[in-house]
Amino acid sequence: MVDDDVPDVLGPGWTARTLALKPDARGDAPVATLVHRVTDAPSRRAVLYVHGFVDYFFQAHVGDALAAHGYDLYALDLRDYGRSIRDGRPPNDTTDLATYTEEIDAAVRLIRADHDQLVLLGHSTGGLVASLWADSRRGNGLIDALVLNSPWLDVRGSWLERHVLAPVLGVVGRWAPNLVVAHIAPHYGRALHADSGGEWTYDLTWKPHEGFPVRAGFVRAIRRGHARVARGLDVDVPVLVLASDATGPDDRVHDRLVSSDSVLDVAQIAARAPLLGADVTFVQVPGGAHDLALSPSPARERYLDEVVRFLDTHVTPDAAPRSAPAPDLAPGPGRATDRPAG
Repeated sequence: MVDDDVPDVLGPGWTARTLALKPDARGDAPVATLVHRVTDAPSRRAVLYVHGFVDYFFQAHVGDALAAHGYDLYALDLRDYGRSIRDGRPPNDTTDLATYTEEIDAAVRLIRADHDQLVLLGHSTGGLVASLWADSRRGNGLIDALVLNSPWLDVRGSWLERHVLAPVLGVVGRWAPNLVVAHIAPHYGRALHADSGGEWTYDLTWKPHEGFPVRAGFVRAIRRGHARVARGLDVDVPVLVLASDATGPDDRVHDRLVSSDSVLDVAQIAARAPLLGADVTFVQVPGGAHDLALSPSPARERYLDEVVRFLDTHVTPDAAPRSAPAPDLAPGPGRATDRPAG
């Protein structure tokens, strides 16, 4: 079920529609939210944005930049994130990344009804989710390119954390998925938000600095997704992977919180990027933050320029459109019913 568009919290020029979803492992009545930048002259080319963990879509300037180059922007707040948080359901939590296939399928179906070409753009955890979705839906002609902004393709940390602690939490997540095992560090969020000295204003109830509880089942889902990437994906469209040019500490305040990746390890992103498919371009953005779209100038503009340059090369207006999706997509590879996607 899809509700009609209503004015969005981003203000004039933005709308949102609620996508009612099937009950899942976290409970009844999940929803997702599809946000859209409305233009006077709609394009036949579109970008669908998928956010990261402890995140939601608020980067209106990305929509403006893409619109200036002929791309309509849509953004998906996944179930239990941002606009899609509902009482009775734990926020920002899942035990299977493949669960998000339902809302991505629904959003793609709606967008492709009015657009010939579609690009999927994922940030951080959304980059992992988008990669797994694109791999699971290969051969269907649903998207024309995949863009990843600092995708979470491997777990950051010491050898002990990566090879001992993470596997142990994966086992715990199978038997005690609701056990809280961590919280994110607040330093990066505080450096971003205008109330604590940053450039950006966003809803701290949807994106709190301390995040939401990280549960063992979520860690297991992420590690299963990482294992899929490590074995190699076969995304069948051109892929652009972007990351900062430096990794910063994630456990303390420092002077490069928003001019380096203070969440993920850039070297890990670079190492895993070639495993996504046969046509992968990797670009580093000097002075970029973890969310490259929220980097200080001029890194923010460099990121957007790189994305537009890639799209203008690979998603040209005169290119033959890919086939539109069927009205109802059956569960594809990567769904929990077939093989694990996350």
